[in-house]
Amino acid sequence: MTTPHLKIEDLHVSIDGKEIIKGFNLEIKGGEIHAIMGPNGTGKSTLASAIMGHPRYEVTSGKVFVDGEDILEMEVDERAKAGLFLAMQYPSEVSGVTNADFLRSSINARREEGDEISLMKFIRKMDEKMAELEMDESFSQRYLNEGFSGGEKKRNEILQMMMIEPKFAILDEIDSGLDIDALKLVSNGVNAMRGNDFGCLIITHYQRLLNYITPDHVHVMMQGRIVKSGGAELAHRLEAEGYDWVKEELGIEDETVGQEA
Repeated sequence: MTTPHLKIEDLHVSIDGKEIIKGFNLEIKGGEIHAIMGPNGTGKSTLASAIMGHPRYEVTSGKVFVDGEDILEMEVDERAKAGLFLAMQYPSEVSGVTNADFLRSSINARREEGDEISLMKFIRKMDEKMAELEMDESFSQRYLNEGFSGGEKKRNEILQMMMIEPKFAILDEIDSGLDIDALKLVSNGVNAMRGNDFGCLIITHYQRLLNYITPDHVHVMMQGRIVKSGGAELAHRLEAEGYDWVKEELGIEDETVGQEA
């Protein structure tokens, strides 16, 4: 199997006519975990939503390739079929659709007709992944995210990722609102996916998540683009010293883009 490859080239994104992403470049290969850190209002969540095709975000220029194919011309479902997955910061509640039905439909939507996952294989896989995340069996029959706590919603996002097995996952602040035990379980789920056929982009404010998921590359995002990159040690320095040294080093006075979704 060819190693997956995600490449973002000179991406510019606007919301309501205001440019938020201003020339963003990044390359992720299968087997790599990249982390993007940065203060509020620098464009991190906008980046995630734009890559997945949220209609509010207008890509004014640039390209996003998955295995050499520009996905910006695709609808959202086509991007998912191409191998992208977004774990959302604020997952929606969907009444009347159970977790199990949603997941089985999501898996089969990425398969060819006649190659749908069997019910027994699906149940075995879901039971296994829910056990790894210490999710009660009742979650499979609960409506999607309805009545879930913030931590349960985040764990459910990771369950979806583990079941669907995308080529690339974008995790948008998957650690926000989690206590230490839930953080460890979510991190274990991500680490279980590591391998040459999976790449991951983690958007986070805090080093604490990266204590459990060691990134191969860490990037600092300011003013709608990456301004500094390094290894895991960069995240440790940001945790200890904040972002002022980056701003001083690069001559940046205002790191924000004025709006963050």
